[in-house]
Amino acid sequence: MQHKAYMNWSGGKDSSLCLHKILQDERYSVDSLLTSVNAAHDRISMHGVRRELLNEQARSIGLPLHTIELPEQPGMQEYEQAMMQQVTALKAAGYTNAVFGDIFLEDLKIYREQKLATADIRCVFPLWKIPTQHLMNEFLALGFKAIIVCVNEKFLDRSFCGRLINDSFVRDLPPGVDVCGENGEYHSFVFDGPIFNYPIPYTKGEIVYRHYGAPQTSDNSCNPMDQPSTYGFYFCDLLKP
Repeated sequence: MQHKAYMNWSGGKDSSLCLHKILQDERYSVDSLLTSVNAAHDRISMHGVRRELLNEQARSIGLPLHTIELPEQPGMQEYEQAMMQQVTALKAAGYTNAVFGDIFLEDLKIYREQKLATADIRCVFPLWKIPTQHLMNEFLALGFKAIIVCVNEKFLDRSFCGRLINDSFVRDLPPGVDVCGENGEYHSFVFDGPIFNYPIPYTKGEIVYRHYGAPQTSDNSCNPMDQPSTYGFYFCDLLKP
């Protein structure tokens, strides 16, 4: 008997590789995607990708998309209420498992497990504790293609924003930066690869800078809990042609 699962989908590299792996695991039937969206700007939370490109990803993957609709810069209570509302609805629809692309952030894993346990949802982490260099090598070898849409100025400068993830990008990462960006160094948008039925067309827009106050804890954006009190990001806007 397969467990009915939904994928916590960010649109980026780790969730794409994670979905590829879980789709090959006969123990699970992944039937939906779940994404946190900034409803004020119609963009994926934290990553800043436009909703229309998120929708195009879901269409190409061939799975229905559910969204957690959030206000701009929500507090943790607002986030958790919106998240649990969607999780409760998914549970009522027969889902028993939630799939995450986390790799090594222990506190974030515990947070997810504790929150979803209240809805009797079991968390699955297909990438957990796999060395990030190995994951990057696998991602590229499988033919995934991704563009950097967001970089944290604490770790990377503006020049990395808008670059494709490839061997050159990996070589240029400064010492101490995780190759998969697991510490929140960067976020990406995947536009092609084995989970897609067709490539996602896009054009590059402007690069903008945004400064935020740090949340008290992480949400579905993969933003680690130990952020500094304030932080800035460069975003590369992607447009649908």
